[in-house]
Amino acid sequence: MPDTSAADRHRTLSDEERIAWLRLIRSANVGPGTFFRLLNRFGTAARALDALPHLARRGGRAAGLRIAAAVEAERELAAARRAGAVAIAWGEPAYPPLLAHIHDPPPILYATGRLDLMAKKTIGVVGARNASVNGRRFARKIATDLGAGGLMVASGLARGIDAAAHEGALATGTAAVLGGGVDVVYPAENRGLHERIAAEGVLLSEAPPGTTPQA
Repeated sequence: MPDTSAADRHRTLSDEERIAWLRLIRSANVGPGTFFRLLNRFGTAARALDALPHLARRGGRAAGLRIAAAVEAERELAAARRAGAVAIAWGEPAYPPLLAHIHDPPPILYATGRLDLMAKKTIGVVGARNASVNGRRFARKIATDLGAGGLMVASGLARGIDAAAHEGALATGTAAVLGGGVDVVYPAENRGLHERIAAEGVLLSEAPPGTTPQA
């Protein structure tokens, strides 16, 4: 979906632009697909925000319209700073290059840890939460070998195969993609692994800091 002009790619947003992007993606009925359609149509997130009331009226949704306020975006960014995380917008140099090219990438990602790792070629390793001992051992071995081959391993932070893959790749670089905020440990048994990845790898989430995973 993203088709913003080349002039807007690979540049860092201003503070005002970042707040506008965050307001737009946090507004009612605006997911990644709608976000980029609006950005492509209106050119900037600020102009898209100005247009939302008219678009909602025309679509018969004015009653349910809720546009996120600037103060909400500022609070979210402040919470990220307290968590030691940075907000990376799609198109900025630090945004993971492979993720940037999926159909509906997250407009804003929160990241903490070694951001330089996101420039590496990345491969996902995922699997069952209730994996066997042999399954976890095999996942650790695969992840270690992939890391030795120059790849960064990416996975969730669930128990089982996900956790084992991170354990195998910590020495060479691993990325945990979280269902909640980067500052929220889930499951609790993975607290030590969460802390090690924050120090030696990178934690990523499109959810606001403080968000608890739903599953």
